[in-house]
Amino acid sequence: MNMSVKLIENAVGRMVPTEINGQKEIPYMGVGKFIPKKRKYNSYISTNAEFPADGNKKVKNLKEALQKAGLANGMRISTHHHFRDGDLLANMVFDIAHEMGVKDLIWFPSASFPCHEHLIPYLEDGTISRIEGSMNGPLGKYCSEGKMKGVAVLRSHGGRYQAIQDGEVHIDIAIIGAACADPFGNANGLNGKSASGLLGFALADSQFADKVIVATDNMVAFPCVPWQIQGNYVDFTVEMDQIGIPEKIVSGTTQITKSPDRLLIAELTARFCEEAGIIKDGFSFQAGAGGTSLAIGEFFCRIMKEKGIKARFARGGSNKYLVQMLEEGLVEYILDGQTFDLEGVRSMRENSNHVWTSPFTSYNYHSKGNFAGMVDVAILGATEVDVNFNANVVTHSDGYLLHGIGGWQNCLFSKTVILPIPLFRNRIPVVREEVTTICGPGELIDVIITERGIAINPLRKDLLKKLKESNLPIKSIHELKKEAEEICGIMEKCVLSDEIVAAIKWVDGTVIDVVRKVL
Repeated sequence: MNMSVKLIENAVGRMVPTEINGQKEIPYMGVGKFIPKKRKYNSYISTNAEFPADGNKKVKNLKEALQKAGLANGMRISTHHHFRDGDLLANMVFDIAHEMGVKDLIWFPSASFPCHEHLIPYLEDGTISRIEGSMNGPLGKYCSEGKMKGVAVLRSHGGRYQAIQDGEVHIDIAIIGAACADPFGNANGLNGKSASGLLGFALADSQFADKVIVATDNMVAFPCVPWQIQGNYVDFTVEMDQIGIPEKIVSGTTQITKSPDRLLIAELTARFCEEAGIIKDGFSFQAGAGGTSLAIGEFFCRIMKEKGIKARFARGGSNKYLVQMLEEGLVEYILDGQTFDLEGVRSMRENSNHVWTSPFTSYNYHSKGNFAGMVDVAILGATEVDVNFNANVVTHSDGYLLHGIGGWQNCLFSKTVILPIPLFRNRIPVVREEVTTICGPGELIDVIITERGIAINPLRKDLLKKLKESNLPIKSIHELKKEAEEICGIMEKCVLSDEIVAAIKWVDGTVIDVVRKVL
């Protein structure tokens, strides 16, 4: 990053740039403090006169589609991550760009996975100049070591939609991979060998990109029903042999943990929610697909069955455990954001109460309200938490970028936010004096639950009062930090370069923190 760029202290005390990649930025001002005063952005006006009257937009291959879309140096190319670690399409797009000799592309994925290590040679040879999206594994390491030409920008799922609709990000070409599509461009992720569930992360791309390509390995005759992507947004369609690896599309931590410590954390979380009065008839909840989160869901299930409680809705990522709750009548609706296993795909296809959502409906902060604030309890993870309840989800204590934000920031607006996390990992304390990177402000994080105790944010006087007489191991955050240090020792803060390699956006588009080069 240009070292002459001015840094300014934001509302959480972090020094952040006022310019990133030549674009002016607004430092984080506090929760709900930045109120935009401009109109939303939209794409060029299209006319039916430029498209086939019979609705057939099919071209012979992906290369021709990219050529017809005008692929050129410096463009921003977007893809989505519904194929997860089984994504073949994004890699193929940049294989073609490299073959065509196109340079300085900006890749704008909704998320990346280890399979995208394939793209590192293209970062090295200048085919790709930078990535604006989460970077997991090898890509995160590459960026953290200062090897990427531009500054990475990381956004939440809702923040990504916000940035596109607000005109902060302009997409030149969007490539949408769909398990099923028709020649007109109507598409879904429900049917076919590459079924991934829904396509909500590609919604904004379809609506606002200059050119939109839908690629599928299951082309059906018009109409493709149901359509999650509308063909009226699509310029070209392509039929390919394979766009995703099915067994990796639904891969990940989709099994309940067997770790005694993690199971204890899960049990304490469920007990806390029960004693706090959160688990009651008509409540709503959101939990991830990690092993601990799945275990929490199982404990919820037991409590609900014992007490005859039914949840109004659960926010997904969906998985077989959540689907089972739906089919047993413990949950009335699943409002799904992404699908983590084949049972989730099946349920979405068959059950009208398994509803697909998008970052617009669920998380977009620049809208007239979203679903996040309606959720009674959100159960999330974190790599680090500090004594002010600030939390980190993108870097580890060594400063390396290894995770994406996902919908994590957006979920912080739920009525009660709980982080069930181990007190330490690999002899490194998770509860610290100060987090390496602030992704979420402590005022929005209500409870930290570890295997050695529970800390309630002092701002939540209602929870402190309600749990005052509880048998749960309630402690202060400082007590948890001290206990972690007694076991692991006091960890020195990692020394990082002054060079900024990535910026973390808050849900409103302001800059909440930066990631610096690892020395």
